[in-house]
Amino acid sequence: MSKNRWTTTKTTVYNLGYHIIFCPKYRREVLTGKIEQRLKQLFLEKANELEIEIQDLTIMPDHVHLFIKADPTLAPHYIVRQLKGYSAKILRKEFPELKSRLPSLWTRSYYVESVGHISEDTIRKYIEDQEGK
Repeated sequence: MSKNRWTTTKTTVYNLGYHIIFCPKYRREVLTGKIEQRLKQLFLEKANELEIEIQDLTIMPDHVHLFIKADPTLAPHYIVRQLKGYSAKILRKEFPELKSRLPSLWTRSYYVESVGHISEDTIRKYIEDQEGK
């Protein structure tokens, strides 16, 4: 988790952050205990593969908050699709009870908002504060 404001490549300097929220199907409270722990691992694995940075992550029983930094060539929709698809496939295999409770792990919808430098601390605090609710 880099603290630098900008990321640079050979041809680009950027600071793209996204606040992403998505929920399990029917907003069921299934993201607890071992499922929550494994989900964190899976998100970190996929983020590493996609070369995106998860700046903050809070998993609530019925939804997920992510604050990520990503390369401008990766569309937010692609990132969400990759995180959801990868995690659903593995979690449903490792935790069969998810198959019996839900026809699919995630809803098709999600929330995304781009985050500028000025409001970054506000988003971080908001995500961290969600854990106590």
